Amino acid sequence: MAKLLTECPACGKKLHIEVLRCAGCGMEMRNDFELSPFDLLTPKQEEILMVFLKHRGNMKALQNEMSISYPTAQKKLDDLLVALGLLEKEQNIQEKAENEEDPGMFNWHIQKDSVKASDIIKKKLKENNGKVVVHTINDLPCDIRAAADGKSFISDKLPISPPWRYEVFDVIVDLLLAQGGRAKKGNGRNYRLGDPKCDETTVVGAIGYNYSHLETGDSVYDPVFVLAAVLEWAGIASNRRGELVLTREYLEKL
Repeated sequence: MAKLLTECPACGKKLHIEVLRCAGCGMEMRNDFELSPFDLLTPKQEEILMVFLKHRGNMKALQNEMSISYPTAQKKLDDLLVALGLLEKEQNIQEKAENEEDPGMFNWHIQKDSVKASDIIKKKLKENNGKVVVHTINDLPCDIRAAADGKSFISDKLPISPPWRYEVFDVIVDLLLAQGGRAKKGNGRNYRLGDPKCDETTVVGAIGYNYSHLETGDSVYDPVFVLAAVLEWAGIASNRRGELVLTREYLEKL
């Protein structure tokens, strides 16, 4: 049976149902029958509705079946609600703006039992739909978002371009392991790379040398207050005054 048409294929205006006919006895009823919002859904909107109902509203199952990320699934559901008249279009504007950069986390491939700090943090970000708020040692909230390239992350407290890559966390953990599980954070705001408070034994110094590939005497950007908060959120290192210390939980994974 052909699908009900709701728009005129010639001019695009809405079609009206005027005749209903019984398939058994042939009786006809004539009127100007109203189409329901469900009749007006596009094939793609019908698909996501059926998948959503099939999985009883389980977003993770919907993502898996349709091979889409959480922000994309959320956007499609919001558009569906607008089409059904259950959500005002204006209510959805802010949500759409936030999801403009879809990190495509569904396609991230992370080794299941990896102990690399970068993989652990990516996995936790994926579990949190690509967006979390971490807190510094002074309880300053920092927004952390997965970037669309799958290799870097964005923070409102680190407004630089290009954004920091996840591998910076591996650089920090390598330093901590080399120094018995702990290292001083250092000071990159008042000292240059190589100075006693910004040398290769400090977190900021290790980042300068091994991540940014700067030279001794160069000025450095100091992101440690945010990176330390992320490491603590991920359960990898304790964020203490002046130093980072690997957690027992993380050391037991190694």
